[in-house]
Amino acid sequence: MALGKSPLICLVMIALCGVCFGAVYRVGDFSGWSSRGLVDYNEWASTKDFHVGDTLTFSYNNQFHNVMQVTNEDYESCNPASPIAVYASGSDTITLERPDNFYFLCGAPGHCQAGQRVEILATLPTPDDSFTGPSPTPSASPADAMSPSSALSSSPALHFSKLGLGVTMFVLSTLLGFLF
Repeated sequence: MALGKSPLICLVMIALCGVCFGAVYRVGDFSGWSSRGLVDYNEWASTKDFHVGDTLTFSYNNQFHNVMQVTNEDYESCNPASPIAVYASGSDTITLERPDNFYFLCGAPGHCQAGQRVEILATLPTPDDSFTGPSPTPSASPADAMSPSSALSSSPALHFSKLGLGVTMFVLSTLLGFLF
C-alpha cells in the first residue's frame, strides 16, 4: 500500500520544488536589449523587485550588441575595457546568485552612452515575498501576443521564497520516513 502512494508523493514533490525558484525577467520587456532609446533600462528596473535566485534574460541582435557585467565605477563611466563577464549569444540568461548591485552595459561603441545599461539590485526574499503571482502585461498588438519573444514577461512568472524549498524538503523527508 505504501508503494501505491509513492507516485502521488513524487508528483507533489516535483510540483512543490518547481515553484521554489526565482522569477525570470526579460530585460527591456518586449523591446529587449537595444540602443534605439525605446527603453529607459533603469526606469524599467525600478519597477521590479529582484531577488537572489531570479534570472535576467537579455534578448538582442548579437551582431550589434553584447552584455557586459561591470563594476559600479565602469558602469558610471560607461567603460567596457575591464568587464567582470561578457555575454554575446543574443539570448543570455544571468541568475542573480547573491544579494548585491549588478551592473550591465552594452560594450558596442556609444551604446552605453545612449542608455543601453542597467543597474539591478538583488535582495534576499522576505517572508512577505513568499508568493508573487504574475500580473497581466498588456501586449502592443495581437501579433506580439503570439510571437515567441513575448513568452517572457516583464512580470515574474511565479516566485516562492527559498524557505519554500526547505519546507518542501522537510515535508518530503517526513513523508518518506513514514512510508519506508
